[in-house]
Amino acid sequence: MRWVVLWAFSAVAALAEGEKAGEFDYYVLSLSWSPNWCAREGDARGSDQCDARHDHGWILHGLWPQFHQGWPSYCPTPKAPPSRAMTRQMQDIQGSSGLAWHQWKKHGTCSGLSAVDYYALSRQAYERINRPAVFRKLDKPVKLPARVVEQAFVQANPGLEPDMITVTCNSGYIEEVRICLSRELDPVPCGRDVIRDCTASDAVFDPIR
Repeated sequence: MRWVVLWAFSAVAALAEGEKAGEFDYYVLSLSWSPNWCAREGDARGSDQCDARHDHGWILHGLWPQFHQGWPSYCPTPKAPPSRAMTRQMQDIQGSSGLAWHQWKKHGTCSGLSAVDYYALSRQAYERINRPAVFRKLDKPVKLPARVVEQAFVQANPGLEPDMITVTCNSGYIEEVRICLSRELDPVPCGRDVIRDCTASDAVFDPIR
């Protein structure tokens, strides 16, 4: 009897590790400026993402299911995990297969989609956002207000408003652009817990390698 009770408790605890897959309000598309990540972390790790041959600019950090308040993560799902071939196929826009795998495990499982469909939707979301060409034209590091990056994305994407996007900083660098999207991938207002606008007036922005 004791064994049955312990088994039942363990099963319930396992199910409680994440929210129910497919239940969320909207997506957050997170774009990371690769040269800045490399300067902060990637170079020290010897990450292949930072090799100049890749010519990475804005890469897809992830497509995250989001609630109007809070977010689900690590959801129990009957969907099969992605194969190594599938994660490798995401390297061109995510920088590494390891990041693609982590994004599925933490966020993709909560989408209610199969790994194939989640990656396809992530790629579609990435391609639907115009990434301002001006940032690829830099030939040396610059310091700029984070709001300049936000304004550039708003101007490049009709229908995108300031309350639908936020720019984050880390260690004095521009870190990410996060854009809130409906399930149909149309821009929508972000929830309060997503808006974390960087207020720095002199954030570093490195050029593409």
